[in-house]
Amino acid sequence: MPAPLLPAKLADTVRAGAWFASLPEDLADHLLALARPQQLAAGKRLFARGDAADGLYAIVRGVMRFGAVTGPGQEALLAMLEPPQWFGEIALFDGAARTHDAWAESDCTLLHVPQHELVRLLAARPRHWQAFGRLLTNKLRLTFAAVEELALLPPTPRLARRLAAMAGGYGAWQGRSKRVLEVSQEQLGLMLALSRQTVNQSLKELEAAGLLRRSRGAIEILDLARLAGGG
Repeated sequence: MPAPLLPAKLADTVRAGAWFASLPEDLADHLLALARPQQLAAGKRLFARGDAADGLYAIVRGVMRFGAVTGPGQEALLAMLEPPQWFGEIALFDGAARTHDAWAESDCTLLHVPQHELVRLLAARPRHWQAFGRLLTNKLRLTFAAVEELALLPPTPRLARRLAAMAGGYGAWQGRSKRVLEVSQEQLGLMLALSRQTVNQSLKELEAAGLLRRSRGAIEILDLARLAGGG
């Protein structure tokens, strides 16, 4: 197997992720050896819904935005992901087209593992499919939780839980959380199917309860445990 060619800082960022840290050593080393850095400027699209699968990506710097835009221009925002999140695994399993658009919200550095390299690796070592299955099912669990919250929770606890999930990197970080989230009220509204006015009111309620502090374009998390419980 070729030796990793990645700069140490990029490799360390990937290793800090919960999923990657759980991988068998040989698979982790192989992914780092296959991965190649890719720069993406803010506002640039990495791929669009319907594009052919081209492999797996890890975010090592910046923020990526995932969603779709309808014909009339209405946007659905699913998530905004940060390092060391991986994405693209759905198309690894079925070889079908991309399900959503992926945009750089800020200047990003990604690691790209090409689809043909992954297919070759898994054909030679099929036991590693389970590891990629865990990556997929982690996302599926988050999706089920979001659908349940959308159906059952009022706006304020729904917003609280989403902020807690974002602060924890959607489970990607090990033993740490992010104190300040750089996200707008409009983006939160798009993710939660809420109006900007409703998001603003809910943020006021959570701030008054001492769970967060608002500033221009950012939200400081003050009580992660209570947010995770819905406020």
